[in-house]
Parts: sequence; structure tokens; C-alpha cells
Amino acid sequence: MFALAILAAFLLFSPASPAAPLRAGVARADITDREAGPVNDPSFVKALVLTDGSATAVLVTVDAVALAGIGRIPDSYMAGVRDRLRRELGVAPENVLVNASHCHSVVRRDAADLTVQAVKEAWASLVPVKAGAGRGHEDRVMENRRLKLKDGSEADVRRAYSLPRDGDVAAIGPVDPEIGLVRLDRLDGRPLAAIYHFSMHPIQGVPGGGNTADITGFASKVIEDNLGGGAIVFFLQGCAGDINPANYKDVHAPHDAEPAGNLLGLSALRGLRAIRTAEEATLRVSNDVISLPRAADFDRRITSIRAEQAELLRSLTGTTLDFKTFLPLYVQYRLSPEFPSSHSHRYAHEKARGRNDLVRLDEDNRGHLDAYLRNIHTMERLTRLGTNLDLLLKHQAELEAAGSKTLEVEVGGLRVGDFRLVTFPGELTVEVGLNIKKRSPPLSYVSGYTNGYIYYTATSAQRNNTGYAQEDCDVMVAPEWQAVFEEKAVSVLHRLGR
Repeated sequence: MFALAILAAFLLFSPASPAAPLRAGVARADITDREAGPVNDPSFVKALVLTDGSATAVLVTVDAVALAGIGRIPDSYMAGVRDRLRRELGVAPENVLVNASHCHSVVRRDAADLTVQAVKEAWASLVPVKAGAGRGHEDRVMENRRLKLKDGSEADVRRAYSLPRDGDVAAIGPVDPEIGLVRLDRLDGRPLAAIYHFSMHPIQGVPGGGNTADITGFASKVIEDNLGGGAIVFFLQGCAGDINPANYKDVHAPHDAEPAGNLLGLSALRGLRAIRTAEEATLRVSNDVISLPRAADFDRRITSIRAEQAELLRSLTGTTLDFKTFLPLYVQYRLSPEFPSSHSHRYAHEKARGRNDLVRLDEDNRGHLDAYLRNIHTMERLTRLGTNLDLLLKHQAELEAAGSKTLEVEVGGLRVGDFRLVTFPGELTVEVGLNIKKRSPPLSYVSGYTNGYIYYTATSAQRNNTGYAQEDCDVMVAPEWQAVFEEKAVSVLHRLGR
């Protein structure tokens, strides 16, 4: 008994056996559909395998709009990839994290096969590595697309419809300029891989309109070209639900993702070069499932929009102007507000004769212009309402078909050295990520668009917006979802740090 007690004490108080050195393998496959039309630059699926002998994580990034729901990647993608990796490599399904960049490239329909191929190649190329984490900063390439209006509602900046009047806008939402970074070097110091995490819709497009991995595709290439040594760079999309590229609706220059991609890539590269890697690096991976309440307010919101549409339609009035007469008249009255109908001396001559015909003409024309402009603004409001009504109707039908009041979703976790990541399948808006980061350890990051797709998941306040925007209409969850997820995410990030 005494000997057993001594043995037990030794096991209890002796230091744990150190984990084996971290090993990593990387690979990628081109998933561009080159038969779908012109190609500007390639889209990739990239695989990073990490193992320390006791834990194994597979991180996959895909240059695609989403993993199911919308775009080319089918709903069966995640389950199929995980099942094959379990059978062919023995990887537990919950240890596989797949993040979509949310670029709108057109990818091959065999993306699942190419994903498995890339993971197997990465697995076969495992080498010992040193790891380090850090951060970068970039605030020039993005802007919050939600506009806070003076009436308390919010609108969003989209190419799908026009904007509210400038005079109705009171403020804009925040952005997150932090770039989360991981660097993985071979033991001889040559770079093997890098991860950069950032929050922005990569949807700027390119001048020729060709298939593109967009801003983040260009950024990744900049980093890879500068790191050299065949390093593969992985972009992790963050909380980009309400973050557009800067100058997203510019109509005076061609849409071009490359300059913004270069800026983002160089900012990430600056941070990566400041990281010092070490052979000792913690590796942890986790997976939880949480139940979120499905939206139950579709009827109310649909009824509200239809009532507003009816009121706006009734407010449209006939005017003597049409577009052909409105535009030159509007320019005329903007060019010379005081004397729009003629030169000033003609007004002076009339006044000297005791007449005011031009003044009365101006009063009439200003009234016609105001009426026509009111109609234009009303029609613009109707376009925004109509687009978002269609989104509400779509998700109302999905709710009825689901037959369930809750939605089961994955919350993944990954730690590599000091870098901590929590994942979610929805399009998280940036305030959700900022909230979580404030309550979490340093170098903690939040990624939406991961391990599935459940459309937009805006904050509770955004979900209750009476102005109607895509983030609060293209949605499957109730406003209460936010508190449920934020608590779980903070818990995961702290748990990864133990």
C-alpha cells in the first residue's frame, strides 16, 4: 500500500510529459471553374494540418461565398469531407474546421474531392515547425455598410439598391482594423505557412468582370510572394457581415480588388515579419453544438413592410415633369438658384416694369422639381423594401419547412500558440466580434462562415431595425441568438487558454 501511495503521489505532482514538437503540413488545390467564363485570378482550397502527437487539427480555407446555402458548394460538402477524412486519415470530424472567404468566385463542382485531396497532401508533408502569433493593422480598405439614420432606423450600402438621402444619415457603424496573425516556420527558419484573420466582404470585383478570389486572393498572393520558400498563406474570414470594401459603390472608376488586396497583404506581411517563432506551441481544438432560437417575427415584419409599401405607393403623385424635362430643369435651377430662368438683367427689367413673371415661373418650377424628387426618393425606398421583403418571405418559407423552433449550429475552437479562434457558421456582423474580443484573452479572434452557412446573424439591435437592411432580413435566427452565441464564444476562448 505504501509503495502504491508513493507512486500515486509521484504521478500527481510530477510535471506532465511535454507534448511532442508541433508538426505542420500544407497543400492547396485550384478550384476555379474555368468553364464558367473568363478568369481573372485563381481560387483555391488550402489545407493546413497541425499535430503535436496528442491533438490534431485540420484547417481548410476555401475561396468561395459559403459552405452550403448559396453559391456552388452544396449542403452535403461538410459532412462528405469530414466523413472521408475520418475514414481515410482517421481525423475526428470535430477536428476539421473549414472557413469560406466569402468571395463570390465561381468554383468547381468537385470542390469536396479537391478539398480531401489537399488535406491528404498536407498530411503527407508534415514537418516539425516553430510557431508564433501576433497582430497587424489595416483600416484603409473597408467601411461599415450600415447607415444610422436620423429617424432611428438603419439602412445598408448595397449595389442592389440606392442609398438614403445624405441628409437622412446621422452616423455609420464601426470596423475592426485588427489583423490576427500566425506564422509557422520550418526549424531552419524558412516559412512554411501563415494565417491572417480579417473582417471584410471581399466583393469588390475586377475591371474585366472575370472570376476572382477578390481582395483576399490578391492579399494572400502578396504575402506568399514576399515570404517566399513556397509558403502557403491562409485567409480566415472574420465578422464581415456588415463590412464592405471601401468605395464599394464608386461609379467613377472600375471596381478593382487588387489595390485593396495589396494594401491588406502588405499590412499583414508587416505584422508577420515582427513575429518571433518558437518550437514550443500549444495546439488545442474544440467543437461544441449550441441551439439558437429561430426567428419568429416574420409575419410581423412582412406585414409592416407591406403596410409601408402601400403607404408609399399612395404618396406618389402625378407631376407635370418626366425625366426628359426634369433633368435639364434640375441642372438649370442648381446652376443658378437665384436667377434660374434667365440672366439676372432680365429679372431686373421685369421688376422695373412692375412685373414678376419669371419669379412666378420659378416658384412653379421649384414646386414641380420638389414633387418629382419626392417621387424618386419614394421609389428608391420601395426598391429597398421590395428586396428585403423577398428575403423575409424566403426565410419564412424555410422556417415553415423546418418544423423546428431551434437551429443547431457548431461553435469550433482552435488554439495555435497564443492565437485563439472561435468559429460560427453565420455571417456575423462586426460588433459581435468586437464584443467577444473585449471579454477574451489577447490575440483572440472570431470567424463566421465556418463549418456551414446560416445566412446573416446581426446583433439584436440590428435584427429589430425598422428600416430593414439585408443583415436583419436575410436571417434565420431570432434577436436572442446574440447573447447565446457571445456567452459560448467567450467561454470557448477562455477554455482554449487553459
